[in-house]
Amino acid sequence: MATAATRSNPHPHILVFPYPAQGHMLALLDFTHQLALHGLTITILVTPKNLPFLSPLLSSHPSSITPLVFPFPSHPLIPPAVEHVKDVGNSGNRLIMAALGKLEDPLFNWFNCQSNPPVAIISDFFLGWTQHLATRLQIPRLAFFSTRAFLVSVFDYIWNYVEKVKSLSEVEFGHLPGSPVFKQEHLPSLFKLYKRSDPDWEFVKDGLLANAKSWGYVLNSFDALEGEYVQWLKTHLSIRRLAWGSF
Repeated sequence: MATAATRSNPHPHILVFPYPAQGHMLALLDFTHQLALHGLTITILVTPKNLPFLSPLLSSHPSSITPLVFPFPSHPLIPPAVEHVKDVGNSGNRLIMAALGKLEDPLFNWFNCQSNPPVAIISDFFLGWTQHLATRLQIPRLAFFSTRAFLVSVFDYIWNYVEKVKSLSEVEFGHLPGSPVFKQEHLPSLFKLYKRSDPDWEFVKDGLLANAKSWGYVLNSFDALEGEYVQWLKTHLSIRRLAWGSF
């Protein structure tokens, strides 16, 4: 990020916000390790029961990485002790995504109380509502995808055309390289569970669509594997700032 803030500050401060599911969190924490090696000052937001996941990072980078622990927001359908997807299964993603969305105002207030607030946010793509937070704070936000560029392209289409896709037994992605075709049952589980007009599901949908407004994307891929899909994202989603690597 070659912004004025990063040029003037040799150790820019960023906020990292992982999503509490193992496949999401571990990839972003590994990326955070790489950022720390390049001299960034990092605050990582977690809830209390997810703090132990940070132990390796905090021991490796005691002076540059600091945890920020916020209480897990309550949700009527989430048991009090649950703060991680492993405790509720994939069907609980919408509940955890919706619950974490309640942190927007507390986070906004936290930013405004800091003498040296983060100049950017890197957050998991399941936390797309953080794009609205970044807009309020007038700072850039990067969406981190623990998935491949191909799936990012599929996600963009199915969430933009939910009703059309839901009505099909087979979904053709003729606009994508290779024109793949998926049967309905092979689409991502988060999409298959979506229920229109449910407040939590509408919040999930809004967040996933908000990712396209991000300052940039970080993808868990590499050019030799998915160069054509990376190029498609640049061209058709106007996401010009893309970083990718294997995390």
